[in-house]
Amino acid sequence: MELAKSFNPGQIESHWYSIWESAGYFTPAETGDDPYCIMLPPPNVTGTLHMGHAFQHTLMDALIRYHRMLGCNTLWQPGTDHAGIATQIVVERQLDQQNIDRRKLGREAFLEQVWKWKDQSGSTITRQMRRMGTSCDWSRERFTMDPALSRAVTEVFVQLYRQGLIYRGKRLVNWDPVLQTAVSDLEVISTEENGFLWHIRYPLEADKSENNIETESLIVATTRPETMLGDMAVAVHPDDTRYRHMIGRHVRLPLCERSIPVIADEYVDPTFGTGCVKITPAHDFNDYQMGKRHRLVPLNVFTLDGKINDLAPVNYQGMDRFEARKKILTDLEMQGLLVEIKPHKLMAPRGDRTNTIIEPMLTDQWYVAMEGMAQQGLKAVANGDIKFTPDNWHHVYNQWLNNIQDWCISRQLWWGHRIPAWYDEDGNVTVAHNLKEAQRLAGKKNLRQDEDVLDTWFSSALWPFSTLGWPEETPEVKTFLPTSVLITGFDIIFFWVARMVMMSLHFTGKVPFKEVYITGLIRDAEGQKMSKSKGNVLDPLDLIDGITLSDLIAKRTKGLMNPRQAESIEKNTHKHFPNGIPAFGTDALRFTFASLASHGRDIKFDLQRCEGYRNFCNKLWNATRYVLMNCEGKDTGLVDSSPLTYSTADKWIISRLQQAEDMVEQAYGNYRFDSAAREIYEFVWDEYCDWYVELAKVQLNSDDEAVKRGTRRTLVRVLEATLRVAHPIIPFITEELWQKIAPLASKEGASIMCQSFPKANLKKIDQKAINHISLLKEIVNACRTLRGEMNLSPALKVPLQITGDKQILTEFSPYLLALGKLSGVEIMQGDLPTADAPVAIVREFRLMLKIEVDVAAERKRLTKEISRVEGEINKASGKLNNPNFLERAPGKVVEQEKDRLAGFNSTLDKLKEQLHKLG
Repeated sequence: MELAKSFNPGQIESHWYSIWESAGYFTPAETGDDPYCIMLPPPNVTGTLHMGHAFQHTLMDALIRYHRMLGCNTLWQPGTDHAGIATQIVVERQLDQQNIDRRKLGREAFLEQVWKWKDQSGSTITRQMRRMGTSCDWSRERFTMDPALSRAVTEVFVQLYRQGLIYRGKRLVNWDPVLQTAVSDLEVISTEENGFLWHIRYPLEADKSENNIETESLIVATTRPETMLGDMAVAVHPDDTRYRHMIGRHVRLPLCERSIPVIADEYVDPTFGTGCVKITPAHDFNDYQMGKRHRLVPLNVFTLDGKINDLAPVNYQGMDRFEARKKILTDLEMQGLLVEIKPHKLMAPRGDRTNTIIEPMLTDQWYVAMEGMAQQGLKAVANGDIKFTPDNWHHVYNQWLNNIQDWCISRQLWWGHRIPAWYDEDGNVTVAHNLKEAQRLAGKKNLRQDEDVLDTWFSSALWPFSTLGWPEETPEVKTFLPTSVLITGFDIIFFWVARMVMMSLHFTGKVPFKEVYITGLIRDAEGQKMSKSKGNVLDPLDLIDGITLSDLIAKRTKGLMNPRQAESIEKNTHKHFPNGIPAFGTDALRFTFASLASHGRDIKFDLQRCEGYRNFCNKLWNATRYVLMNCEGKDTGLVDSSPLTYSTADKWIISRLQQAEDMVEQAYGNYRFDSAAREIYEFVWDEYCDWYVELAKVQLNSDDEAVKRGTRRTLVRVLEATLRVAHPIIPFITEELWQKIAPLASKEGASIMCQSFPKANLKKIDQKAINHISLLKEIVNACRTLRGEMNLSPALKVPLQITGDKQILTEFSPYLLALGKLSGVEIMQGDLPTADAPVAIVREFRLMLKIEVDVAAERKRLTKEISRVEGEINKASGKLNNPNFLERAPGKVVEQEKDRLAGFNSTLDKLKEQLHKLG
């Protein structure tokens, strides 16, 4: 049972997690009141644990462990998402390395390869999650393409189709020409890039009724000249006096020799470009809407792989869209129709998987009609059935649903839930649960299934109830739906959160969760988004286990083709991690995440915080070692008949424990993990370790056995309760220490996980004791300040002379001797004697260290120290007045330099004050 001398997180983490999981502590009771359930947002099966995962999983696990200790019937439902596009790309690339084309391989053989990959490599992230201490019920782990979940997906599709809410139609979608599939808005990354605005002349046709000749023209500005091959109109603003007389006339479409109308629409911005806009309904989302308003027939001029099709002029057919752009511009210039070229910054839509320019494409797709479900989703939040924290995020939710459009749910992929629709030879469609049912409904045997699969978000939208066994009315559906809280990021409020709300209400009549806690985005210490290209990505496992500088550089530059970028990342890594990253352990990382979990939008992750919380774990470990050494095998007040006396210090720390327990409970209720972490940190470090343990050392030297018994009982019981309070955030170290402390506190049980969470007893708060110890701390701190001002060696004990209430000071004297490193305490009647030593004032108390001061020597020492500090001030000021330093140094370094300057100025003031006192 002996506790190791030093805290080694790696050893205890692997030991305890396997015990927890094998013992079934993560599994909810088969029956039980007060259910509490969290659905893990299913990470992609292709994924590895990143900082965002680790952050959110820490918060979820803290809530799960907290409610489990409250006695709730607790379920944390884990699982992974099949991640249609991401997974298909991974396997395709593996096949490419073997010179195997998936199309030649065929659909069934390709899917066999995907399932094989999934079984071998698809659970990396769930193994990594265990390293973070996540206490999910792994026995219930789900995968979105499990047979049971696939059945739920099919059931939802069939029901929605039969209710008239799913239909097939031709609309404009985001199209990835490389993957050759529709993609969601979330899979399109808009980046600001340098481009051009080409001004092209569109000649006006002669108006024969007015006897005009063909001399006028409109100048159209465009960033995508290749799409002009599909132009169906030119639009101007109806109030633009420059063009009002041209509305209703026609222009000749350059290079195409087609006639297209000039139309008026208020969407046109008269101040952008020339105020004339080419309208290409088949290749622009805004143009598509304008085309519908003006009954323009869209003309698609691109093939699905991004080439010019046979509806365009013959001399461009078969060309890649960007090669066609070059030829179009050359031809326009040759015909004198390219008026001007201006540099222009534009937002380029790129596929997040392929980095190719996404093309708005008119294709046949499956859609869900969303208007009715959106109204139900809005009502659920307005009625208070679902609450957002922070509250302002419900505005984003409402904005999405108030402007909702029908959802394109089909994808031109092979990996995913295949759409349960079958076609006969004439193209008639039958939607059914399976082929046999489709044949029966169609009255035909010869049917072919739709080639498309469903959008990954379709199955994700069913996650809260499909994982619990729906469409069956299982005990889990009855017990855990609605779930308690969803923890997720703001970027998927619409794509996932809103769709879960709508689907759950539509199919179960219940909201999927009662609360939604929206977390901020983890950024680096300087507030920059973490990205591989910047070389500032941190791997949570590297923070847990540590990594050398060379390994970190190799990891960050792996796969980079640009030598200059690799060199920049290497230099940046050297700068910020000259010695690599030390092993902080899981608890320190979790404590860091909790401490950063404010309600802000962005969260700056600083490794120094990790170091601080690793030191906290060491502090807690050492405090426990002290308690064990002084209490193990001794009377800790377990026998109630034994006399014991609680000192004022005991009553104070018991009072502070109640306050800390109450504050932590409130923090969990408000999702203020940062407040919970801060309260635990301050209570353990500032109150228990720095003050109470030191006060207890004095009391354990008492001759009064009842006092010693009371002290030991307080040391043990407060520590044991503190470990339970801290367990949800730092589970490993608290389990290890609790196993050693529990017997001394008369606690039984196999694990701290099975213990109750401490409940504050506010009646135990002794305000008199709190005030009393507060005064003692002020006087001790004043003694320490005097020692510092007089530059006394820590080993030198000197007497204290003090005036004030004799009864209080008599009680304080043993503590002052020990904590103030004094050789004696002399309680003076009246004023302090006249001396050259500095005097401190604490409320009505005046105190002075009695020491003979060599005035000349002290004046010389102070003068020398003032000169040194002034030199440091000049150096720091020089840096901060240097524009080059301010521009080039990281913001964090500049702030550190400002803090140093402030510290030197404060020290200088004190030194000058001491010198002044010496005359």
